[in-house]
Amino acid sequence: MTTLGADMRALVAGYSPRSARDRMELADFTRHFSNDAGPVSRGDGPNHATASAFVFDPSLTQIALVFHGKGRFWVQPGGHLEDDSSIVDAALRELAEETGLIATHPASPLVYDLDHHSLSNAFGRCASHLDVGVGLVVPMESPLTVSDESGDVRWWPVDALPHDVPAGFDMRVRAMLDRMVA
Repeated sequence: MTTLGADMRALVAGYSPRSARDRMELADFTRHFSNDAGPVSRGDGPNHATASAFVFDPSLTQIALVFHGKGRFWVQPGGHLEDDSSIVDAALRELAEETGLIATHPASPLVYDLDHHSLSNAFGRCASHLDVGVGLVVPMESPLTVSDESGDVRWWPVDALPHDVPAGFDMRVRAMLDRMVA
């Protein structure tokens, strides 16, 4: 996991906070990933990294969300890091596994956010996830596939997200959109 640890450390070092929330997240991630041996795998303890994909249509008015079976909420596709080459590769893999959507590696500069969130007991020994959410664009015509991990997958208008999303999710979507159009 040294490669993923180094990649996480580079993403944290390169993150440009745009709000008080971003500055708090950056400080938290910096504490966890101050060296290449940060908690990148599920085996590194109850608080560890994940990667996710904020997938928008080309007009940036629709977002693809999955209904998370354990959490019982709508959220962007994502999950634990595995034998991935990078955090972005992990987000792309999770996207394909959970939705069937295939996205290409995003061009530079990478648009991403940091989010450390606590988890309920439904997640077993995982107490929190230090998530890197990557911004992506795919055509809405791409077919969606429901996976074993998701109860449903569908496109939602960014201005009319479902009611059952995690706390603060709407702000995270809005911040990602702001980063993507900047």
